[in-house]
Amino acid sequence: MNSQTVPFHYKHISVMTEEICNALTDVPPGVILDATVGGGGHTQAVLELREDLTVIGIDRDKNAIEATTARLAKHKERCSFRQSDFLDFEDVLNDLGVEALSGFIFDLGVSSTQLDLAERGFSYQQSGPLDMRMNENQSLTADEVVNEYPESELFQILKNYGDERFARKIAESIRKNRPITDTVHLAEIVKSAIPARARRTGGHPAKRTFQAIRIEVNNELEQLSKTLGVAISWLTPDGRGAVLSYHSGEDQIVKQTFRNSESGGCTCPQKLPCVCLAKPTGKILNKKVITPEETEIVANRRSSSARLRLIQRLPTNSEDSK
Repeated sequence: MNSQTVPFHYKHISVMTEEICNALTDVPPGVILDATVGGGGHTQAVLELREDLTVIGIDRDKNAIEATTARLAKHKERCSFRQSDFLDFEDVLNDLGVEALSGFIFDLGVSSTQLDLAERGFSYQQSGPLDMRMNENQSLTADEVVNEYPESELFQILKNYGDERFARKIAESIRKNRPITDTVHLAEIVKSAIPARARRTGGHPAKRTFQAIRIEVNNELEQLSKTLGVAISWLTPDGRGAVLSYHSGEDQIVKQTFRNSESGGCTCPQKLPCVCLAKPTGKILNKKVITPEETEIVANRRSSSARLRLIQRLPTNSEDSK
């Protein structure tokens, strides 16, 4: 991306673009929802893939929307962008008169620009405010989580959202060192709470804690669990959905939602015929999760944890009402 074409420096390398385009190659003509548009890399690839596809892109971050709108101005007849949580994607589609989707893309997690801008508060390597909001209009910030949440709640957040094995020690250390003033201060406290032997491997010792707090601030897992099944219901028959996750909690939600779609929510015992009249709505296209090629990981180390899952909408006798 040429940063001179956008209103501010928005740098983000889209992950597994080729794999996503391959999945969308044969979808019916129509609208693709890019539910986490970021720097617009996936949107641009879709627009260049086929001329009979249009894209509606949404993102919580107004900077992403402004930058991508400017970057893809030459495609303005075939794309629209709105600032919105993906939880509210139906409102956006209804406002734009969209009745069904040919496909959707969810690229979860945090963007490179959000990580690299110290003032956004996502980075444990640069001094910045305890913010971490993807949507800067929301009220909850990392400062409130870090300095006001009870120790017991912090422990649960670090354990469940960060898979942090030293969650209890870190939560206790955070409470004892309040008030914590900025991101570097927080990172130092986390580091000091982890045994020296454990700090020697696994990357920066504060990585999991920052991830967990970010997920809490932005309500990421709850929004995903409420949204993904609805997105599948918006797909036209043979439409496809692609979801990139970077965290075990995200991937588990995606996997379970796709399984529910494929089974139709069947509650019958496994290995026995279905008698509950469940109606499958989707077909999982990759039983084994797709991961980036080594060449992509070398070029973009932040892609290393990406996991791609794909689903295709099945034809039904009567389409779901929305």
